[in-house]
Amino acid sequence: MASTASDKVQQYKDSLKRKAEQLILTGFPEKIVLLNEILESPILNVKDLTNVHQKVNIPIPEPVQFNNCSDEPAPKRQRTSSESTTTNCVEGTKVLTLEGGPVSCNQTLSQVIRTVKPHIKQLVEDANLLKMWISFMIPKIEDGNNFGVSVQEETLAEIQSVESEAAAFFDQISRYFCSRAKIISKVAKYPHVEDYRQAVRELDEKEYLSMWLVMCEIRNRYCTLHDIVTKNLEKIKKPRSTNSESLY
Repeated sequence: MASTASDKVQQYKDSLKRKAEQLILTGFPEKIVLLNEILESPILNVKDLTNVHQKVNIPIPEPVQFNNCSDEPAPKRQRTSSESTTTNCVEGTKVLTLEGGPVSCNQTLSQVIRTVKPHIKQLVEDANLLKMWISFMIPKIEDGNNFGVSVQEETLAEIQSVESEAAAFFDQISRYFCSRAKIISKVAKYPHVEDYRQAVRELDEKEYLSMWLVMCEIRNRYCTLHDIVTKNLEKIKKPRSTNSESLY
């Protein structure tokens, strides 16, 4: 049983090495070309950022006018639906309805995000694959002749940095939706305040530019990884000039 498990682990390592080398030699160049095409496509080439605006589906109500003032005490507070004793009421729940219906996400930004997210995920997966590949190539610790090992470690550190940065792009997307939802709630609460509506538009413009930058960074990271690995491929695969056969 132990030998079978050991054989499977070795098969996994050999398969991973083949996939990593194929990814570096052909996968990365093809990916870089594809990302350049996406960056030149109309969806990521909106020059006038006002085109990414979307009207907020919250109408501005008529202002309340006071015809007179008096010193009479304020009337008693009207009971809310949560305080009523009807059987079809959910106790403790208050529901806010919008006359125009739900406020949807910005459709242009949603399409851009749907375009960008798969490439973020793919970059994380590719960086993880390269990280494991180089880890398997690192030889046992010995004195001397460690220049190749230092090259492996430097390359590994760069790959780990790319992996962490790519994973952080997902947080940026979720923060955008949370921030937009908060501003939309302000628009619903204070529909007469135009600054809140303008804040939604400014946030959408900022996110569009951010998504464009994310795609550029993904393309740049693929270029950087391809460059650093191909330049040091021999040292990564054979970090020590002597007894290199023992590494495998």
